[in-house]
Amino acid sequence: MVLCFLSITLQLARHSSSPLGRQLCSASANKPVLTLFTKKPCPLCDEAKEVLEPYKGRFILQEVDITLPENSAWYDKYKYDIPVFHLNGKFLMKHRVNIQKFEDKLTKLELQNDGNQ
Repeated sequence: MVLCFLSITLQLARHSSSPLGRQLCSASANKPVLTLFTKKPCPLCDEAKEVLEPYKGRFILQEVDITLPENSAWYDKYKYDIPVFHLNGKFLMKHRVNIQKFEDKLTKLELQNDGNQ
């Protein structure tokens, strides 16, 4: 639900002529995307999201429900491994959050994004 709202907000911001709209779009466009491959219910996924809560302002969380028909390839790949996380499209970790690895990769991406501005 939040992602849907964020997506709509970003679409509106992209087409906005106001400085705030453009600022919102560029700020979120530079945030790394953390993809969570999940299904319902998934207590380990819920636990992982809680562990990541302090970092939520530094990335965009995208959840992929592997049980949906359009995600069958992800289901075949990850059905026994969720939660699985990809950071900017690259595999990062599975089963539990490795906070040190997450922090290292996130910081590296943030530094790259700062250098590209």
